[in-house]
Amino acid sequence: MGVRVRYPDVVVVGSGVIGAACAEALSAAGLRVTVLDRGPLGAGTSAAGEGNVLVSDKEPGPELDLALASLLLWPALLDRLGVDVEWDAKGGLVVATSPDAAEALAGFAASQRTAGVDARPITPTEALDREPHLTRAVVGAVHYPQDAQLQPVLVTKALLAVAAGRGTTLRPGVRALGLRRTAGAVSAVVTDDGDLPCGAVVNACGPWAGETATAFDSPITVLPRRGVVLVTAALPPTVRHKVYDADYVGAVASGDADLQVSTVVESTAGGTVLIGSSRERVGFDAALRVEVPRALAKRAVALFPVLADVPVLRAYGGFRPYAPDHLPIIGPDPRTPGLWHATGHEGAGIGLAAATGRLLTDLLTSAEPVVDPTPFRVDRPGVCP
Repeated sequence: MGVRVRYPDVVVVGSGVIGAACAEALSAAGLRVTVLDRGPLGAGTSAAGEGNVLVSDKEPGPELDLALASLLLWPALLDRLGVDVEWDAKGGLVVATSPDAAEALAGFAASQRTAGVDARPITPTEALDREPHLTRAVVGAVHYPQDAQLQPVLVTKALLAVAAGRGTTLRPGVRALGLRRTAGAVSAVVTDDGDLPCGAVVNACGPWAGETATAFDSPITVLPRRGVVLVTAALPPTVRHKVYDADYVGAVASGDADLQVSTVVESTAGGTVLIGSSRERVGFDAALRVEVPRALAKRAVALFPVLADVPVLRAYGGFRPYAPDHLPIIGPDPRTPGLWHATGHEGAGIGLAAATGRLLTDLLTSAEPVVDPTPFRVDRPGVCP
C-alpha cells in the first residue's frame, strides 16, 4: 500500500519575522504550512534590524492601528513562544533640541493621543532625570511608555520553532520560481527542488517581495531601502530608553531616495549600544559607504555626548521592504486566487509582525479581521501596476 503524501494547505515564501509570524498564526489556526526560503532561515532583513516595537513614530492612521493591535497581541504571543527573546518594555523617549522641533513634536504627540497612544509630554528636566547622559540642549520631549524592544533573530527563530512544533515544515535553501495554476487559481509552487502542491501561497519575501511577485506573474511595487546600524562596545548602564530625536518621524515617512540620517540610540541586554538610523534607496547595493556611519556617529554624540570616546565594534546594514505609500501590503491578490502577500513593512516589521500574522490568517480563514484590512489591500494605487 502506498504512503499518502500530505501536502501543505499554505506555503509561506520567506522566513523573516513576517513570514515566521504568518506561519505561526496559520499553524495555530490548524492549517498545514510549509515555509520556504532561498537562504538560511531568518537571515535576511530580520537579521539586520534593531528590534523596534514602536508606536511613537507612527501618525494616526492604518499603520498605527496595526501597531496598536500588535501591542495587544504580543504578550500572549510571547507566552506561546516560551523562550527568552529579550523583550524589553523600556519605553521610548523622543526629544527635540530646537523650539520649532519641540512645537512640532508636541503637536504630533497630541494627534497620537486621539488615536489611543500613551504619549506623555515631559519637561527637559524630566527628560534628563530619565536619561542623565542626554544632551543639555533638549528643549522638549515626549515619553512613550508603550514602546519596546526585542531581539529580532531570537523572535524569528522562536516563531518558526513554535510553528514547526505544530507540524509546519521548514525548508531553507529552496527557491520559489513560479506558480502552477489550475482554472486560474494557485495549485502548486514551482521551486528549484520540484513542484510543491498547495492551496495558497504567501509572498513574505520582504524587500525581495517585488521580485517574487513578478516571478508569480502578479507584480507589486516593493523596493529595497537600505539602513545601517552601529554597535558600540559594551558599557555600564548608559541609555535607559529607546531615545531618538524628533527628526526620526519625518525620515520614516519620507519617500526621498537620497540618504537620510536621524538619531536613534538604545542599549541592548548585552550592554552594547545600537546607533541608527539611516535610510537610502540604492537598490540592493550592500557596500558600506564611510559617510553613513560617520553621520550616524556624529549625530549620536550630539544626542549623548558620553558616547564620544566609546569604540564602535561594528556596523551592519540591511534592506527594508519599502512600499511607495509607506503602508504594509497584506491580503489576497485579486489577480491570482490563492496568492497572498505580507510585505512592505519597511523598518517596522518586527513591531507589526504579531498583528500581520493574525490579519493574514483572519483573511485567509474568513475570520473577523483583527483590524480593517482595506488600507493594506494589494490592489491599491502605487502598489499594483
